[in-house]
Amino acid sequence: MAESNILEIIQGLSQAAANAYDGAHDERFVRDGEVKKVGLKREEGCPIMDKRINDGFGIKFAGNQICIHYQADVMLKEIYGGGFEDEMARMINEVKKFLQKEYKSITGKGVSLTKTGDIEVLAQSVSRVRNFVQAHQYFNISGIKADPDAGGSENRKIEDSWRKFLDLDNKNKRPENDTRKKG
Repeated sequence: MAESNILEIIQGLSQAAANAYDGAHDERFVRDGEVKKVGLKREEGCPIMDKRINDGFGIKFAGNQICIHYQADVMLKEIYGGGFEDEMARMINEVKKFLQKEYKSITGKGVSLTKTGDIEVLAQSVSRVRNFVQAHQYFNISGIKADPDAGGSENRKIEDSWRKFLDLDNKNKRPENDTRKKG
């Protein structure tokens, strides 16, 4: 996989997320034919006349994965009404579908995002009625290979020059309770 392809994929997904700015869903605030509906709650109703609903999303990249964050202000009755975690999963899935569709319109190529693990939801109390919710989920990005060197150092070898440097210290004396193999 060429570095330029990885860079193009990340830039395309970042631009797709940037194209979802607040107001991109309203015909009055965008050019003709460029209305973008993400599926967020803030897109419902009139932003000037109706009560504002605060919700949004952000993305971050980690290796071959993208993490989609969703945050919103919700009422306490929505949390205890049942199916709240499923609603958060649905909202993240709506964002994922938007990112894929927008990526295709930007680059002309498709990208698939496959879910890894479960969604994590954190609800925090703001008042007796209102709560702030943060949810995030990781997705593998097609076209970006996992870095085999990422993570732990179990299978890594130390270069000879570093090994010689490390051997200089303390005349290579080891404590009596050190049971590791010398290597």
